[in-house]
Amino acid sequence: MTSKFDESDFVDTDYQSARSQTTGSLNPAQTSSGFLNRLPTREELEARVGETQQRLAELKRAQEQLERERAALQEARRRRVELQTGREEMLQHLTRGIGLLEKAETDARTSAEQMAKTLAGLREALANVQMIQEQTWNQENWNIELTRALTAIENSRMEWNQARLKWTLLDGADPLALDRNKTAQALSSFWEGKSFGQLCRLGFALTWPVALVGLLGLVAWLIFRLR
Repeated sequence: MTSKFDESDFVDTDYQSARSQTTGSLNPAQTSSGFLNRLPTREELEARVGETQQRLAELKRAQEQLERERAALQEARRRRVELQTGREEMLQHLTRGIGLLEKAETDARTSAEQMAKTLAGLREALANVQMIQEQTWNQENWNIELTRALTAIENSRMEWNQARLKWTLLDGADPLALDRNKTAQALSSFWEGKSFGQLCRLGFALTWPVALVGLLGLVAWLIFRLR
């Protein structure tokens, strides 16, 4: 049996359309605003604290890594500066040293060559003097041999005088004695021109440390005796 009333007659279509429009216009964020505005639970707070501590540990490890990298870069920069400075210093010292030694070597070689020439001349002069044999002279050639011998003696004397002028050690000059003479001359020039007061001040400046040590020794001895 069919009902004389249809179900559609009892449905308010205007109310349903308004309700559907209102529901569709709501934002999902607005629907969850109640959840966001609520107080977090203990588990949520502990989870957030753990995440924060983990991030802090990661940041600390990253900071330590950056500190190590910075220290390594500073050490590399220091070593690079040391390399550049040492290279320039050694280039300067070695270049100067080589130049000085080359000059000294050249002077020594020249001096050795001159000494060799002088030595050869002295040996030749000695041989010429030793060749004079008076016992071989006779009545016929003694005048010629005498002239020849005197000429050899004169040439030998000239060779000797030239060697003495060039080499002071041939006169028996001691290099240490020369240094001592130079030192004595320097000291004498230092003392010259000084007044009595200046000499007294210099003497006091030179002797007061010795006097102070002696005074301290005397005081220590007196203290030891009084004990």
